[in-house]
Amino acid sequence: MKKSKVEKKKGGCLKVLLLALLAGGLLFWFLGEVFYNVGSNAVALAVRDSKDVLQVRSRKGTWRKVSALTPADMSQALILRHSEPGLRWSTLKVRRPSGLVASLAQGFLGAEVHVIVIAPEQFEFMTSFKPKFAVTTAAERLGSDKLAFAITASFRDPAGKPLGYVWHEGRQLNPAFKEWSGSFFVKGGRPYFGPKSLLDEVPGLIEEATQGYPSVMKNHTIFSYVDLKPDTYFDGSKITYRSLAGMRKDGTIVFILSGDGGVMNVSESAELARKLDLQHATLLDGGRALQYSLVTEDGPWHFTALNTRLNFKHRWLEPQRSPVYIGVRRRAPQIISVGQAP
Repeated sequence: MKKSKVEKKKGGCLKVLLLALLAGGLLFWFLGEVFYNVGSNAVALAVRDSKDVLQVRSRKGTWRKVSALTPADMSQALILRHSEPGLRWSTLKVRRPSGLVASLAQGFLGAEVHVIVIAPEQFEFMTSFKPKFAVTTAAERLGSDKLAFAITASFRDPAGKPLGYVWHEGRQLNPAFKEWSGSFFVKGGRPYFGPKSLLDEVPGLIEEATQGYPSVMKNHTIFSYVDLKPDTYFDGSKITYRSLAGMRKDGTIVFILSGDGGVMNVSESAELARKLDLQHATLLDGGRALQYSLVTEDGPWHFTALNTRLNFKHRWLEPQRSPVYIGVRRRAPQIISVGQAP
């Protein structure tokens, strides 16, 4: 039996409606990705209550717990993303077993942790901020200070002002927060990351500095409270976006950073640091506030855990901007003057 014109018209309208809904859904997803990184946060929500530990994909494609990896395994698992003299950016593919929904989210959207290694002989480190500590973004600091890398540094109070000491060009511009145990500082032109006690142990005047929290490692040893009392002083067991900065014995600086879906607890980030041969390490600001920007041969690359641009007032949608960042800039080449022959 042939369909009537009315039935054909209804069928055509239904197709148009379905296509419109599909197009609208795709547009909504695209805008969500651009402004709220919804794919990454879908994974983060799916695994946030997991009781299983983070796993890293090896070069052979097998998945192993972070604690079961050797330093050699870790080195082989790193996927190189960008390399230039004095700077390497690599990625670890990670996952966290947590039921069907989490498996689907991680399988479809993926999860990763970034490792950025910087040689201080070729790069200088500094604090970066706007006048009066007005809130800003990593992308803005990257452009304004002509940086190669920028990342959120110290925590902020509800009004947006920094918590913890801030030093810049040899001057202290914000007071210390005595309970916080981590530190980034520059002395003698060399950057240091680790426990606050290093400030007294390294001779010289402070040139640049911010506080971090908590410090997690000194002399290749993870502090006991990271595993034994993770929630006594900080939300150590919470699975969220993390940023860890540390240094190797030779002074090389290493950042271990949550990427899309790569959420961790403090113990896991510290264990990654240990397997990457860090001597000292501290956490920086993380959670929804985490953002960092890096210049590559293809131009600037940005990661933001959540919105940094749209001025919504709702507490879950409000822009995540911070007052202070750690900036990294390539050192200017030394100019050697040659006198004229008499």
